[in-house]
Amino acid sequence: MLLTKFPRISLAHLPTPLEHLPRLSAQLGGPQIFVKRDDCTGLATGGNKTRKLEYVMAAALQQGADTIVTVGALQSNHVRQTAAAACKLGLGCEVLLEHRVAKPTDNYLNSGNILLDHLFGANIHEYPAGTDFNAAMDDHAARLAADGHKPYIVAGGASDKVGALGYVNCALELLGQANERGLIIDELVCATGSAGTHAGLIVGLRAMQSAIPLLGIGVSAPQGVQEKKVFDLAVATAEYVGAPGCVQRTDVAANCDYIGAGYGVPTDGMNEAVVMLARLEGLLFDPVYSGKALAGMIDLVRRGHYNAAQNLVFLHTGGSVGLFAYADQLQLETGIATAERS
Repeated sequence: MLLTKFPRISLAHLPTPLEHLPRLSAQLGGPQIFVKRDDCTGLATGGNKTRKLEYVMAAALQQGADTIVTVGALQSNHVRQTAAAACKLGLGCEVLLEHRVAKPTDNYLNSGNILLDHLFGANIHEYPAGTDFNAAMDDHAARLAADGHKPYIVAGGASDKVGALGYVNCALELLGQANERGLIIDELVCATGSAGTHAGLIVGLRAMQSAIPLLGIGVSAPQGVQEKKVFDLAVATAEYVGAPGCVQRTDVAANCDYIGAGYGVPTDGMNEAVVMLARLEGLLFDPVYSGKALAGMIDLVRRGHYNAAQNLVFLHTGGSVGLFAYADQLQLETGIATAERS
């Protein structure tokens, strides 16, 4: 497997830190918990999409594109980072935003990620939930081409076999960090949604013959749907990087018990997890992806799914700017401040 054969541009601050969370580990009384800080990738407040965009935007430039077309929910972390990358590279950015959350608040409609999308000058087009966005992006790109532009379509979440290369590379980076500090990782945990992060990680691990289990905690789809999406993309990515067959269906695991009422809808567990990590470790997690995945991992620790002798690594996918969009839905009076700082 040779990643250097693929075009790539530098957008992220790499390597991202791998940090121990001693106060959270002590509070939960379970395994030692570490966090891979992909909230620190730098671009437009950082996040996991930046790693993917290093490969996707390089492919766009290689094809002579002058305009990026992409899609996401109204508070998409992916869209924020894509719009910023387009600015950095002098490209136009056309964004198709889906109104995926029912009864959004004013903060959700105007703050957080969408505020930054406007700041980066993205040309925003809003669509109702359930739109066929593959067709919509194709139609939009065709109109741009008819006007003399050279559009390049970036999949939602930059989650295709090109974008997934960013997390193949992240897996190699993490293995190197663990080896350097003599850390045995008993499980790696990440949020799983559009599937590129999850698929890229499992390809990187298995292509390097690492047996580290990877658990994706779902934020949008039922388990069967999510696992199939991840596996299909992992197979395509493995073939693309020259490691066909390295991923088996049994390598792909998703726990989708923590979605709650749906994508982007806050849960009590997410709220507790976000407040807990802020007050115990000074870390910010977002309400949609990393917060729900974190809540799932915390609950699994409490249920005894892991033992005290194990080491867990949680991949922080960023997105804390989304907290501002959910400011009026977060419950900050949880009792954590006094009970857990004493």
